[in-house]
Amino acid sequence: MKLHFEPHQSFQLDAINAVAGIFEGQPPDRGDFEYLSGDALFQGMGIGNRLTLGDEQILENVRNVQKVNGLPVSDALDGMNFSVEMETGTGKTYVYLRTIYELHYKYGFKKFVIVVPSIAIREGVLKNLEITFDHFQNLYDRIPVNYLVYDSKRVSALRNFSDNNNIQILVINIDSFAKDENIINKPNDRLTGKRPVEFIQSTRPIVIVDEPQNMETDIRKNAIANLNPLCTLRYSATHTNRYNMVYSLDPVRAYDLGLVKQIEVDSIVTENDFNEAFIALEKTTATKTKTSAKIKIDVNTASGVVRKTVTAKVGDDLYELSGRRDVYKSGCIINGIDVADGFIELSNGETIFTGDARGGLTDEVMKVQIRKTVEEHFQKERKYQDKGIKVLSLFFIDRVANYRAYDASGNALKGKFALWFEEIYNELSSKSSYQGLISHAASDVHNGYFSQDKKGNWNDTRGNSQADDDTFRLIMKDKERLLDIQ
Repeated sequence: MKLHFEPHQSFQLDAINAVAGIFEGQPPDRGDFEYLSGDALFQGMGIGNRLTLGDEQILENVRNVQKVNGLPVSDALDGMNFSVEMETGTGKTYVYLRTIYELHYKYGFKKFVIVVPSIAIREGVLKNLEITFDHFQNLYDRIPVNYLVYDSKRVSALRNFSDNNNIQILVINIDSFAKDENIINKPNDRLTGKRPVEFIQSTRPIVIVDEPQNMETDIRKNAIANLNPLCTLRYSATHTNRYNMVYSLDPVRAYDLGLVKQIEVDSIVTENDFNEAFIALEKTTATKTKTSAKIKIDVNTASGVVRKTVTAKVGDDLYELSGRRDVYKSGCIINGIDVADGFIELSNGETIFTGDARGGLTDEVMKVQIRKTVEEHFQKERKYQDKGIKVLSLFFIDRVANYRAYDASGNALKGKFALWFEEIYNELSSKSSYQGLISHAASDVHNGYFSQDKKGNWNDTRGNSQADDDTFRLIMKDKERLLDIQ
């Protein structure tokens, strides 16, 4: 299976032309120049981006682009930061990758760095570079292009990024260069004592920031500025700061153009149930000096509400431990901790035993959710079977162990979610209304992607650690097989 890309969608071309218009009047440049690092001149020639336009001309170009696109006109450049707003699902990654080709085609720019906030997004970018390669090669006369992902174990690859005369695209996670102690920022003997980042700085790259709202701290903004960018192009659907906005495909306009993805919501609990205080007792502990309990609750954080484990003692108020979430305001003081019998008592008189929970999703509710999903899936299978459209259903789960567990010998076992799924699948697929439609066994149609520990077992992860690399790479690189109707 090979994915097809439509090259003539006006809402994408407008975004590409908006960025290209920033540099109107810039003569094409072959890119050879001597470059400086601090006060020391590097030996030889580097291949980099060179901008001949002054700030006044750039600002005039930006204002012209903004007028064409019906956007507020910038009073000043506010640095060489330019923002593109594109609603989720409208081809943001396609747009900025094609913009790379367009900027080279018109102005000869060759060095580009794509900065991403997470491993998941990085793998998505790499997959898009792979699947759009032939498409862009056909559009741009098969111009040579090299792309690589930054690897702290292979920093010498940055020398080739600097010296190569072709289009060079470096994909790098912000956490790989945001701190002074990162390998990229330290002198390296394999690079004759130079810091690896100097090979990026020397090229004056055009930096593309994917999801810049995740990089607005001073440390991260300074790290991006330290790359010595010719300019920074910022792509997101949800900008925190709209620096020199040159194109906007917001939710309203995307809806008017018929581009918005539609979702269906099927609620099986009342709205108030989502706001109920979740409290789960994980364990109770006693030492010579104190008694405490490990309790999982929903906690306010800078990034939103997160379910996490807190340690509480008698007298502690879960309202305070939750970051003052209103749902814990009444009756959630720890009145007692019984280690012998393994329970806690709340000030509202409620008792919760180890392994039990109140609030949140119960097994009964979660099983109904799986049933509703399988029912909807089968109905859509029947609806689209003659149109060559493959139906996929996705579950986000709270714990890997609920889907896949292991016995003492390390043998994989089906968790309760997998068992419920197969039970429901077999029951519904046997109905006469689905005869001839469902041809696969229940065990063949579901799977889960999780990170592995050193023993090869699956574990819970956050999506931003080294352990997640293989997981996300597998998900992204299996996209064609996943979408194949066969």
